[in-house]
Amino acid sequence: MRIGIDVGGTHTDAVILQGDKVLASTKALTSADVISGITNALDVILDDSGIAQSEIETVMIGTTQFTNAIIERRELAQIAAVRIGLPSGNGLPPMLDWPQDLKDALDSETHMLHGGYLYDGWSLADIDDAEVERMIQSMLKSGVKNIAIASAFSPINAEPEKQVASKILEAIPNAKITLSHSFGRLGLMERENAAILNTTLLPFADKVVSSFLGALKKRQLHCPVYVSQNDGTLMSADFVRSYPALTFASGPTNSLRGAYKLTGLKDAVVVDIGGTTSDIGVLQNGFPRESNVIIKIGGVRTNFRMPDILAIGLGGGSIVSADGSSIGPQSVGHRLVTEGLVFGGETLTTTDILVASGNADIGDKSKITHIAPETISNAQATLHTMLDSNIDMMKPGGKPMPVILVGGGAVLVTDGLQAVSNIHRPEHAGVANAIGAAIAQIGGEAEQMVSYRTLPRKEAIKQVTQIAVQRAIDAGADAKTLRTVDIEETPVPYMDESSTCIRVKVIGELTASISATANNNSEALV
Repeated sequence: MRIGIDVGGTHTDAVILQGDKVLASTKALTSADVISGITNALDVILDDSGIAQSEIETVMIGTTQFTNAIIERRELAQIAAVRIGLPSGNGLPPMLDWPQDLKDALDSETHMLHGGYLYDGWSLADIDDAEVERMIQSMLKSGVKNIAIASAFSPINAEPEKQVASKILEAIPNAKITLSHSFGRLGLMERENAAILNTTLLPFADKVVSSFLGALKKRQLHCPVYVSQNDGTLMSADFVRSYPALTFASGPTNSLRGAYKLTGLKDAVVVDIGGTTSDIGVLQNGFPRESNVIIKIGGVRTNFRMPDILAIGLGGGSIVSADGSSIGPQSVGHRLVTEGLVFGGETLTTTDILVASGNADIGDKSKITHIAPETISNAQATLHTMLDSNIDMMKPGGKPMPVILVGGGAVLVTDGLQAVSNIHRPEHAGVANAIGAAIAQIGGEAEQMVSYRTLPRKEAIKQVTQIAVQRAIDAGADAKTLRTVDIEETPVPYMDESSTCIRVKVIGELTASISATANNNSEALV
């Protein structure tokens, strides 16, 4: 049996799954400290199901803690950003285009070193040992312990990053270091930014993971714990201590995966309507469609793999104008239970419109008898028009597709939608995000630039696949179950040597213990 938990900005959802069967579920307002909300949710589902803690095999958690930390500029550690790439790039130092308030919050120092490689494997420059030593002495003087290292084209040749990291650890044994090639995407500045964001979260990650594990231990849950990442897969709790930034946007991803599990539809549009926003995404072969544009996190350009999500200001707590002609983006959020009209408040929300239309029995109906019928019909039309227009923007090729409605606010959709072929409202749709967390598998991804003139295509794909396999195993995958789910080959014709960018993604089932070898299993994946 599995427990899935998803901590959102408004609600904390939790489920217990036995195979495909939902034994218990709960949806509660997210607590200010988050952790107590998780423990309360655990108490509810364990009591409701009557399941003993010893019967729970794994716990999966989706969290917005690290995304919120970046956005809110809190819990961020002092960092040192090290770029290996001189003599190139001297005019574009690390963090050049970052928001000033975020740079101030990191209290960072930057170092630029000679070294790195070109896309074709030729060296830019040799590592200057004296230059590295001066940098280390500066770090010792400042006391910085959290270090991000990015080298030019390190996904192709990571030796410069590893070499500098080794020298730093000799002098600062307790340093926490992120090597940018571990994120696997090309593009120096975006990869560097990703590594820096990850590095500044490392101490906070230790705190969050320890809190999660402590909460579960108090509830006598001693099973393995996994955390959702933003591609619909899981990573072990210990892996999160090193790569907290991989959780960015995991909430919408969980909702899409949960929608797939509840309906069995591999290709569909998913609309997750919460208390504040509606997230619209697309399922392709059962997994979220990835965005093909640069993603900004807290105002910083990154190369994280992220789901292609369109978020609009429409939810159960969205504020409705007096005549019903406009909805949101302002919302009362988790204050709906005190500020909504049906709860005795003074703010007209979409939930009040739903109750006034006769489509739901929530709160005190006597509080909304004064709402004019025109306002109700206008608001309903506005809501459906908002969804139709935004679904149209997300549909592949504009062709009609089925839509799966999930989230606690899915009840707001009372009429048909013009932009879809049909609507699915699965049972347990309100906790689809927690179900998505509970069913997630372990994944690994790698990307490299290669030349088929110097390395045969089959061998090149095998080489990149082996890297993806090892990353999946490190994240907690059972090596025997790993399979390749995606291979992308992008020719780069304007470069010499017939260069091709290869990206490989593998997924497999989770295991309680991390295997140390993947070589035998990677042969079958190519």
